[in-house]
Amino acid sequence: MNIDSALVRELAELLAETGLSEIEVEDGDRKIRVSRQMIQQMAAAAMPAMPMAAAPAAAAPAAAPAAEAAPAAAPVDAVKSPMVGTVYLAPEPGAADFISVGKAVKEGDVLLIVEAMKVMNQITAPKSGTVTAILVDNQQPVEFDQPLVVIG
Repeated sequence: MNIDSALVRELAELLAETGLSEIEVEDGDRKIRVSRQMIQQMAAAAMPAMPMAAAPAAAAPAAAPAAEAAPAAAPVDAVKSPMVGTVYLAPEPGAADFISVGKAVKEGDVLLIVEAMKVMNQITAPKSGTVTAILVDNQQPVEFDQPLVVIG
């Protein structure tokens, strides 16, 4: 395979300029993917602990958000985002959401859409079951491998 190093450099610069963690381009049978580790993600994960430590007088209210954050980050069986993008829970503005908590879904049903680079990518159910949690909000930016939905 002939690798165009100038294109790889250009994609790496685009990652740095836009703050994206990954970009993939395809031209015929040639596919190039460039990704980088985001140090900001690790810092963002540590940020919720800082306000709790700064406000010891508010121990009871601080414990509640920590309890809510743990289940959202913990689901091992969650459907995860295959790309960086923006989540849309409905097929178009004003339409009903694809799913809701408690709704039964079949394998292959559309759960939501992740828009990446002006392309609407349908995220489908990998298995049949019941939606037990929706871990994202409409029009929320998401990262690669971020948990989106839990199907029980």
